[in-house]
Amino acid sequence: MLATAGAAVADPPAPPSPAKPKQVVIISFDSAREISQWQRSRALAKRTGAHFTYFLSCVFLLSQQTRAEYTPPGKSAGKSNIGFAASKQEVADRLEQIGFAASEGHDIASHGCGHFDGKDWSKADWLKEFASFARILKNAYSINGITPEPNGWHHIAHAVVGFRAPYLSTSKGLYEALPAAGYQFDASGVSQGPVQPPTSRGITRFSLPEIPEGPGSRPVIAMDYNLFVRHSGGFERPSGATEFTERSYEAFRAAFDAQYQGKRIPLELGFHFTQMNNGAYWDALERFAGEVCVKADVECISFRDYVSRHGDEKRLVGG
Repeated sequence: MLATAGAAVADPPAPPSPAKPKQVVIISFDSAREISQWQRSRALAKRTGAHFTYFLSCVFLLSQQTRAEYTPPGKSAGKSNIGFAASKQEVADRLEQIGFAASEGHDIASHGCGHFDGKDWSKADWLKEFASFARILKNAYSINGITPEPNGWHHIAHAVVGFRAPYLSTSKGLYEALPAAGYQFDASGVSQGPVQPPTSRGITRFSLPEIPEGPGSRPVIAMDYNLFVRHSGGFERPSGATEFTERSYEAFRAAFDAQYQGKRIPLELGFHFTQMNNGAYWDALERFAGEVCVKADVECISFRDYVSRHGDEKRLVGG
């Protein structure tokens, strides 16, 4: 039947809008020293369903008695910019926490060993540092005379696939050494705002973003130490902790909301186990993670999880 003049003709239905990807948040910790902060971070993960990346400094798996097991590039044995574990018992307690975290699905990654600035290191220097990390982590129980070594410990050591450079200080030699040492990602970069991590020569390169913060919304690297320097010049000012917590939380939340409501580029946030300004930055982290990691369309995952997932996607499409 022909439509009569003036009859309304319905427009075809619009195609459905493509579903937005889940918002990814990647939270990591450098050095991973204090036992209480291992426990606190693991408790946060259990409350929120998050998985974290722990960038471990291997000197904290050596005591004063075993420190000579580590020889940094260009230096004598037993040197470290950040010291060593205080005792064999402290090493044992840390190894236990590493084992718990790994069994809970967290990512144990490398921060090297002695926290030296490797900007002038060659490929050979970096390979030496990576070999020290791998050997000390794998053999930490026997090196320190701690028994029994738990079943599966060597699997934890072999599962390390990521690295973050101390001071975020990189070099040509680093990026030559990473694939040669079997790493899959590096998280030493800094970017102007969140960016999709590129993959080059088999290494996915992540960057901590600069995010707006505080009066004037001046950009700051999204890491607790950089906030500490911004807020109090790198000196402890516990009297300002409440203000610093609120400013940090607001910066984290605004950076998250911009991506969550926009392109949903992964958001990276970096922390240390050290409590700065009376724990202001951990308090901000716990509030932030407690709000966003529990959302159905948000995933707080580790760097390793992200690389594994996107590597699988590339293989599926023939990339």
